[in-house]
Formats: sequence, structure tokens, C-alpha cells
Amino acid sequence: MSDKKKHPIVSSSHLVSEKSSELSELEYGLIIANNAFQRWMMRCMNASGIPDLNPTDILILHNVNHRGRPKKVADICFNLNIEDTHTATYSLRKLTKLHLIKNRKQGQECRYLVKDFGTSQSPKSTRQRDSRYCPDRPALITTPSR
Repeated sequence: MSDKKKHPIVSSSHLVSEKSSELSELEYGLIIANNAFQRWMMRCMNASGIPDLNPTDILILHNVNHRGRPKKVADICFNLNIEDTHTATYSLRKLTKLHLIKNRKQGQECRYLVKDFGTSQSPKSTRQRDSRYCPDRPALITTPSR
């Protein structure tokens, strides 16, 4: 064995101590995985014909589409842990201009829901993702036959 000291791969070397190098390595791995997932989302949406969406836009679109119910800005921000409502509002306006979602006023609040075009793009996005990245692979989750 060599006497070389192992140097951990970390995101912030100034935060590493003798006790926490493994934790810092985990944090760095999560940062890399998060960036890869964001690129993955953007490429899938681009392949389905909806370019120019950033990861926040995509997450908001999927959140608005979730369960097919109209969502308030506060609910979207809560679900996605967005502290600045202006960020969510900007994305909602962008998605509205792209005709992916629509808003309707209920009392004092606006609620957002996916338009038909946005709903039709979701299965298209799923098919694109599956055909490009999961060819000839069995489903990970199977539903039991009745």
C-alpha cells in the first residue's frame, strides 16, 4: 500500500473537517446529480417540441398538471419550495404565453391549469423520453393484472 493521503472530492474544501469529508463528498455528488437531472428535464422538453424552458418552468408545468386540478401560486410555491413568488409568477406568465397553461380567476385569486396543448405535450414528452433513453427496457413498475 502507498502512504499517499486520500483527498476527498468535495464541493467546498473550506467546509471539510476530519469528521465531515464523507458528508461533503455526498453533497458534491448531489450537486452533480441535480445538475444532470436539470439538463435531462430540459432535453426531454426540447425533444418533445417545447424548447426554451428552464428547469423551474418545467417543474411548475408538471406541478400545474399534477392531478388535473387548478393550482394557486401559493400552492405551487409551497409544493416546489419556491420562496420568491415572483419567480413562480414569471414562469407562469411564460407558460401562459406559450399556451401550455391558462389561468382563471376565482374570487381574488388566479388559479392555473394546463391547457389541452400542454396536456397533449406531456404524453408526447414521455414517449420521446422513453424511445430515446429507455429503448428495449422492461417497465420498472408493473401493474398487477386482474
